[in-house]
Amino acid sequence: MHSSIRDAAARSVLERAFRILDAFSPADRELTLAEVTRRTGIPKPTVHRLAGELLVLGLLEGERGVYRLGLRMFELGQLVPLQRDLREEALPFMQDLFEATHETVHLAVLDGTEVVYIEKISGHRRVAAGSRIGGRLPAHCTAVGKAIIAVSPPGVLDAVLAEGLARRTAFTITVPSVLRKQLARAARVGVAYEREESDLGVTCAASPIYRFGEQVVAAISITGPVTRLDPERYAPTVRLAALALSRRLGRPSAAPAIGSGRGTLAR
Repeated sequence: MHSSIRDAAARSVLERAFRILDAFSPADRELTLAEVTRRTGIPKPTVHRLAGELLVLGLLEGERGVYRLGLRMFELGQLVPLQRDLREEALPFMQDLFEATHETVHLAVLDGTEVVYIEKISGHRRVAAGSRIGGRLPAHCTAVGKAIIAVSPPGVLDAVLAEGLARRTAFTITVPSVLRKQLARAARVGVAYEREESDLGVTCAASPIYRFGEQVVAAISITGPVTRLDPERYAPTVRLAALALSRRLGRPSAAPAIGSGRGTLAR
């Protein structure tokens, strides 16, 4: 009995500590004690106490009631196996794709109904997109998300539709039948597109990346402004980069081609 009470208390402390760390958004360089308290809904004395412990551990930095995420958070993030291993394998292919297109190149994975960007290469022609390394966007309005969903098991799309197709711009697809049509085409041709669906003025082309047979693990994309980039023109280049990386990750040469009909839309 006492053990279960201690376990519940420990979980509660960990959950509150996580909420404090999760209070920071990409736009925040630092937060005050009052701001963390407001965002988390945790009592101010508790936030102060837990923040003090997080400071000692290096997960937070700061002084006089002003906090920022600590370097230890960055160090721990770099140890995530999928991110580290996949990024290391993908970087040469991403660099080749960047040299071929001179447009921003992304590498992203699916986490639930969102995509997480784990690598990004951009030059002086960088585009003002909302993506960032470690950032998240709804999968249904990104080319990388659609590329992954199109060749994933049916339950993946079911979860996305159950979550709701939230609108980010006037061009975001919010009708399930329209999204299904796009995904069916992406599964056939091996390339998915985004046209101002997550950020106005931005367009993308993406292809899925496989590991060990037909296990889709990520997607690679090029992104640019609609005034300059024709995503369909570069679709073969993106798909070639994805196929080459998939082979590097151990995809057998005898495996079905991308979009062979075993993905989400093949019901």
